[in-house]
Amino acid sequence: MKTNYILAISGSDILSGGGMQADLATFTSHGLFGFVALTSLATVSEGGFEITALTEDLLVKQFASLADLPFAAIKVGLLPNQALARQTLAFLKARPEIPCVLDPVLVFKENSDEEISQMRAELLTFFRHVTLITPNLREAEILSGITITTLSDMKKAAKMLYGLGAKHVVIKGGTRLDKHQALDLYFDGQTFYPLSLPILHENNNGAGCTFASSLASQLAWGQEILAAIKAAKRFVHQAINRSNDYGVQQYENKN
Repeated sequence: MKTNYILAISGSDILSGGGMQADLATFTSHGLFGFVALTSLATVSEGGFEITALTEDLLVKQFASLADLPFAAIKVGLLPNQALARQTLAFLKARPEIPCVLDPVLVFKENSDEEISQMRAELLTFFRHVTLITPNLREAEILSGITITTLSDMKKAAKMLYGLGAKHVVIKGGTRLDKHQALDLYFDGQTFYPLSLPILHENNNGAGCTFASSLASQLAWGQEILAAIKAAKRFVHQAINRSNDYGVQQYENKN
């Protein structure tokens, strides 16, 4: 690792369970110095969460501010619209040597089917320019077009996403497929690696963000992909175990 600098391109979670708040806490837990290029703000009202995208010009200015920093890894989270996605992709294309984890956040109730379809097309263009993608089951279904109800379906979706250009795919199974085990699936283009840990019943808000940012942290330290995925899964399991009313809690990483 040339530096301990790591970047999150992500939105803000006003309640600090996920988003850039979880990213920065995770980076710190892994002994890294975290930077953020902010894409959106979340606020809470009686109607639920509202996501407000930052302007394209403001994101461009953030990227210009960070242009000369030698990041060891990058994590990409919520990209609320096509314009911000395109600017983010341009930033990544200029840094092909930097390991990058894409957490393709697609599903918010504020998004129409048309908006989700547009963002699906936009995010597919990222696949050849990032190291690894980490969709949850619903995101994997949208990106692959495959309904997932079994491990076999997860394998089909992972293979489809790999065929669309992803170098490495981790589908986060969460709690949908098994009531007792949180099952994830890693595919490297040749071999499927099912990974499971016992399901915890504490608050798991922010677990997806934390997994992706922990994985990016592992890559920043030079871990091999499979070892990084296993370490990130253990880290999230412990974070969920320590969660409070607002989401997962970070702890000192011992890996």
